[in-house]
Amino acid sequence: MPDITTLILDDHAWFRRQFAALDELQARAGTDTRELVRLWEPLAARLDVHAIAEEKIFYPQLLQHGEDPQEETLDAIDDHNDIRDGVARAGRSPVGSGEWWAGVWDARRANDEHMGEEENEGLANFRLNATVGLRESLGSQFQEFMDAHPTPADLDNSDQDPQAYVAAVENRIDPPSPTTTGLGIGDLKGRQQ
Repeated sequence: MPDITTLILDDHAWFRRQFAALDELQARAGTDTRELVRLWEPLAARLDVHAIAEEKIFYPQLLQHGEDPQEETLDAIDDHNDIRDGVARAGRSPVGSGEWWAGVWDARRANDEHMGEEENEGLANFRLNATVGLRESLGSQFQEFMDAHPTPADLDNSDQDPQAYVAAVENRIDPPSPTTTGLGIGDLKGRQQ
């Protein structure tokens, strides 16, 4: 069974290779826009679907099994918003134009930052605090989600409010009592779902 942390890392490696291929195309004068579309469209789609899959499957579990899960999750959702915004900026511009490249590089910069933080914090933290069985179960869910959604066409890929996202996940996991105040995420650490 696949481990969700391995699947996420595999996607990260693929993202890096695709952006490197775009570097090559940008360096060549007179690159046909069809080549740019051939590389960018699947990359843009997977960036969006990957973020949605993490938000649906990984981050709710990280909030329960991490050492500083609230801060990591808030930062990750904010990064996802920046990635989505870059993809959307490129999508509003003619392929190969200066504005299109600006959107592509906005997405790349945000994704590079996100991957580094996620690999060194969220994923490492989750491997230390979640059981192998949970990671494999989530890996199956993540893979099924990615297979079912090759593009974000049928998904809501709009920006998320990080605070509202964390609060909603907390309320699903541990509905607040009438006397509970604040996010209280620290109380979720170590719980199994």
